[in-house]
Amino acid sequence: MTDPAAPPTPPVPLAALLAREDLGLRQLAGPDARAAGTAVQWVHTSEMPDPYPYLLGGELLLTAGVHITDPAGADGHLDDYVARILAAGGAALGFGVAPLHDTVPRALVEACDRLGLPLVEVPPRTTFSGVARAVWRLMAEARHAELRRVTEAQQGLATAAARPDPVPAVLRQLAARLGGVAVLYGPDGAELQRAGHAPDDGVRDTLRELTAVVRRAAPAAPASAADTAGSTHLAAYALGGGRGFALGVATERREPGDHTIAGAAVVLLSLLTGEHQGASEAARSAALVRLLLGAPVADTGPLLGGERWSVVHARGEGGPLAASALAAALGTGLVDPREPGDAVRLLVPADREVAPADGWTLGVSAAAPPAELPSADAQAARALRRAEATRVPLVRHRENGLAGLVAPEEADAHARVLLAPLAAGEALTPTLRTWLSLHGSWDRTAVALSVHRNTVRQRIARCESLLNTDLNDPDVRMELWFALSRCR
Repeated sequence: MTDPAAPPTPPVPLAALLAREDLGLRQLAGPDARAAGTAVQWVHTSEMPDPYPYLLGGELLLTAGVHITDPAGADGHLDDYVARILAAGGAALGFGVAPLHDTVPRALVEACDRLGLPLVEVPPRTTFSGVARAVWRLMAEARHAELRRVTEAQQGLATAAARPDPVPAVLRQLAARLGGVAVLYGPDGAELQRAGHAPDDGVRDTLRELTAVVRRAAPAAPASAADTAGSTHLAAYALGGGRGFALGVATERREPGDHTIAGAAVVLLSLLTGEHQGASEAARSAALVRLLLGAPVADTGPLLGGERWSVVHARGEGGPLAASALAAALGTGLVDPREPGDAVRLLVPADREVAPADGWTLGVSAAAPPAELPSADAQAARALRRAEATRVPLVRHRENGLAGLVAPEEADAHARVLLAPLAAGEALTPTLRTWLSLHGSWDRTAVALSVHRNTVRQRIARCESLLNTDLNDPDVRMELWFALSRCR
């Protein structure tokens, strides 16, 4: 049987499932789940006497023993049953006690022990669907942890790339994140830089040979290769730029997300070693790194140059990889994927038109020079909130035409005085801004702010009282909107 494609989520250690007290599972036979590192990729329930044709491999197979008519197993059919599960690649067998069998048949326990299949007892109070739900929940938690680990590693690599010694700093960061050794090889195969523990001679030679393979494959296509040397996992990556550099990585164990983390390092090292990178591109890469790390715009603005930029806030599904695809669609490499559920932020050159993107809701700021990016960031955030409230794929920030008739200093001073009474409540100003932007709609404002519509009514009534004005008057609304547009 050929190995099936791996599922899109990390496997769940059987030991983690056994540790769940709410399930009450108990291992009765087979290799110890913790010591053997048994992992579950799927859950399948079957009462077939031969489940082989219905298994993909990696399953926790659940059964109540309907097919077991002779619990003593005198005819040897239980050995055949266990052997077929193992032949299909099953990870473990879960046996549900009651209503058919008061205990797990002793012959089945002995067969699993003899053939090496983990056997788990499922107590009467635990349903098979409850076991499946627990597996999916553990998979989701593992996937979230993997995405967090990858995001933190990418940020760490970006930090390292901004150091005065970027290449060794990136290698050190990569080796630390993967728990191994990272080596940069030159076009002639010479070891230029190394970080992490020194590998033994056998591992070093095998890794050098592996990087030679990927260097020969490039530049026809971006190349990578994997191998093992004893218990050590090896990976090699050709760096872009066509100069023949390669990255080699050796780790004692392979974790989900390692390839993605190494891929981020490959991109950074390709930029750092590529002869095509001019001074302006290097400065822009440094500005990207520092912006993602929260450096003041006063520091990053000069690196970006005198161009104007649009800030885009986007919300969608798919995490960091989808954010990278969105950045490619918008024609920019300046993207901050943020945490799951938060808005993705991008910087797009002002001369590029931002168009709607499938699966994303976008808010786009007005074009701004680097020094005014914080204000543009606030504009994009407000535009995104409006897009979500009105259920449209894209909203652009538009300056009020009156702004050009009033000196900025006078407009700001007027706004501060007019809106000063709203400082009495932290939520009043954003509520008023959202309510006015949505033309006084209680329901859409409630959706945009994730509060009850009665809360919106109470806050707007409070604003009207503090401002001592009539919010039904269109002139009042216009003046307040102008003032709010001056408050970032």
